[in-house]
Amino acid sequence: MALTITDANAKELIASGKPVIIDFWATWCGPCVAMSPIIDELATEYEGQVIIGKYNVDEEGDLSSQYRIMSIPTILFFKNGEKTSIRLAGSQPRATVEAKIKELLAL
Repeated sequence: MALTITDANAKELIASGKPVIIDFWATWCGPCVAMSPIIDELATEYEGQVIIGKYNVDEEGDLSSQYRIMSIPTILFFKNGEKTSIRLAGSQPRATVEAKIKELLAL
């Protein structure tokens, strides 16, 4: 199950240096809801290797403003406390998200 990421815990998680993946989403967003089970499955499969979490853009706002999230779903990838160039926008198949996780781990 994916971690709930908030403005309160996001900076600490990113600063931990561990690989972090944040799914920016909202409950009213159909593609976001469709991707939710994929994100949860991958969070379980990659537990201990990467932190995978969901950030609700309606309940929080600082992080989405900081990273200029203009459309959802958007998935950002962090490593060593820094945002990487890896980014996914829009609904994605499981294989694509998993390939990006592997790319992040290889950095």
